[in-house]
Amino acid sequence: MSDLTKCVLTPDVPTDGFTPLGVGVHRASTIVFKDAAAYTSRGERGHEGYSYGLYGTPTTRTLEAKLTSLEGGTWTFLTPSGQAANALAVLPFLGAGDHILIADTAYPPMRDLAESDLHRLGVDVEFFDPRSPEDVAARMRESTRLVWCESPGSTTMEILDLPRIAAIAHEHGALVGVDNTWATPLNFKPLEHGADIVTEALTKFVSGHSDVLMGSITVRDAALIKPIRTLMGRMGIGVSPDDASLVLRGFETLGVRLRHSERVALDFARRFEGHPLVARVLHPALDSFPDHRLWKRDFLGSSGVFSIVFTRAASSHVAASLDALKVFAIGASWGGTRSLAAPMSIAGFRSATAWSGPDVILRISIGLEDERELWDDVERLLAAVEAKSSAAASEASLKPARLG
Repeated sequence: MSDLTKCVLTPDVPTDGFTPLGVGVHRASTIVFKDAAAYTSRGERGHEGYSYGLYGTPTTRTLEAKLTSLEGGTWTFLTPSGQAANALAVLPFLGAGDHILIADTAYPPMRDLAESDLHRLGVDVEFFDPRSPEDVAARMRESTRLVWCESPGSTTMEILDLPRIAAIAHEHGALVGVDNTWATPLNFKPLEHGADIVTEALTKFVSGHSDVLMGSITVRDAALIKPIRTLMGRMGIGVSPDDASLVLRGFETLGVRLRHSERVALDFARRFEGHPLVARVLHPALDSFPDHRLWKRDFLGSSGVFSIVFTRAASSHVAASLDALKVFAIGASWGGTRSLAAPMSIAGFRSATAWSGPDVILRISIGLEDERELWDDVERLLAAVEAKSSAAASEASLKPARLG
């Protein structure tokens, strides 16, 4: 064998006795076969076999298997982002003339997908009140193929009665999908409460370090595997094994990170409740939250993300006051080691329900910083909001005198 050939061919190295704790990173596009017959019959390997890198490597399969076990499903697919997971969870099951019901509090990009792309494909899109299974029942049609849920609702945190909604959907022959990103499978298991499909934005709590994008789709019934797998193949959608290895690494500390952020977030939420600038705190684990009973019945815990509704007088000053923060970062997404604050607009993303509070509320994600220093940062923010509110009120009180 010439040196040129030796450079290209890779020798087989024994792996017996090498059992590391970390998962190996298997990069591959081409996968070779032991003989021509194996190549010819590669289609018979099914979704569990290896045939091409797009359909999985041992690295991605390890992450899929971990998610499948935690979600209580039969199979998991990995996608390039959480929103990709949402899109690929619904597209295989909808066609022209079909009807989809979507929780009015769903992630805004999911609403945009429905109103733009699903509508363009001839799918009839309708939104429902997440707090009303009766509304779901009233909107079901013979053409309803899917009921899409998110619990808690994006930003405003409404908890759905998933078992009742799933029963209604299944009675009409529709599938039920749930975006479970806020809770993760450690805090809520939608497949055990009637859902057929569950998605996660692994970008957030599961990866946990704000440096990778990935999503997942887990199905309860094996009959749902082929429609999703073949669509992903036709669209050429896969994930990087390197990214999967980062998610696997973050996964190992998910339990301790989540419990820490849960404890600190709930403590902060209770403190916010008593502040005169705050009208409401939206956190399902608070006794005062309207859906607390449902959360307590179905969930195993809470996460580090919640929202604050300021008084109308204060709300217009919140965004500018964020510059007072020294420890919290200002940014979208959540679930990483760094605590984040982000003003979120609500009213423009509701159609089946009415949002009665100020349009912009503040979403908080608790990370792993020292909690005393985080609360000191909160107090800086509140002081800035109060100062701007007082200045605005004083200016307003002087206007009549100036006009006179």
